[in-house]
Amino acid sequence: MSAPRPFFRLSAAALLAAGTLSGPVAFAQSTTTGSMNNLKLSNDQPIQIESDKLEIKEQESVAYFTGNVKVVQGATTMQAGNMTVYYKKKGDDKSSVASGNADIDRILVDKKVFLSSGEQQATADAGTFDMASQTFTLTGKRVVLSEGANVFTGCKLTVLMATGKATLESCGQRVQIQLDPKSQKKN
Repeated sequence: MSAPRPFFRLSAAALLAAGTLSGPVAFAQSTTTGSMNNLKLSNDQPIQIESDKLEIKEQESVAYFTGNVKVVQGATTMQAGNMTVYYKKKGDDKSSVASGNADIDRILVDKKVFLSSGEQQATADAGTFDMASQTFTLTGKRVVLSEGANVFTGCKLTVLMATGKATLESCGQRVQIQLDPKSQKKN
């Protein structure tokens, strides 16, 4: 029996580090693009999942975690109302979330998503982790990323986990950034 395959890792400085956004930082842009180089998929740390209910539908290759979902991997915690895990069947037909032998395709989370890694936090209405494209997306009326007094607000955050490239979109409004000059490292 193989070990469970952890499906994401958000390490310290991954989600929000204000100093990692490249280019000029300005308030009221419609899109902000930057780099979050520490956001990587992780296969080396155990993962713990808790929820009020778990329903596994092997024939459909899907697992439904409902009610107060909490996922912990290393220093990272994700909480959501629901989490749906879609996985691929392997040739031997022994793929299963329950056995820890699942090749996860994508994960959907909704009903108020909260991600935390150290002092860094992100909140959104929903999120998607697409393993094939290694893309992580948070969406909502208001997606908020923060680290201390530094705050980024938009409605859609997309992170390419292979490269760390991150884009925060405004969705018709304006991206807002609040930076605390005291948080910048002194050279």
